[in-house]
Amino acid sequence: EVQLVESGGGAVQAGGSLTLSCIATGLDHTDMGWFRQAPGNECELVSNIDTTGRTYYSNSVKGRFTISRDNAKNTMYLQMNSLKPEDTAVYYCVADQDPFRTVPQPRACSVAYRYWGQGTQVTVSS
Repeated sequence: EVQLVESGGGAVQAGGSLTLSCIATGLDHTDMGWFRQAPGNECELVSNIDTTGRTYYSNSVKGRFTISRDNAKNTMYLQMNSLKPEDTAVYYCVADQDPFRTVPQPRACSVAYRYWGQGTQVTVSS
């Protein structure tokens, strides 16, 4: 059984930092990423990283967030610096991109992934 378990969310003041972690079990080396969604907002692909280490960042976080992975630990990280109130959202770990949408998605996002974590709340106060 595949499981993605996020941790590291919390409440911080604007300008602060947080590091999210996602431990993947039951899954071979695959592409992974982070989505976020705030109430009333669309789901946003924040960042992803493929098996070669190539990364993508949304314009809203570029220069502030850094994605990385430790394959030996089956863990992905999202280092978030210079946090802003607009970064407040539930952050979801995802794995194994599903371009043909072969499995139902838990939320309407621009990119489909086969596996989703339960999410971790990030709250940034001004």
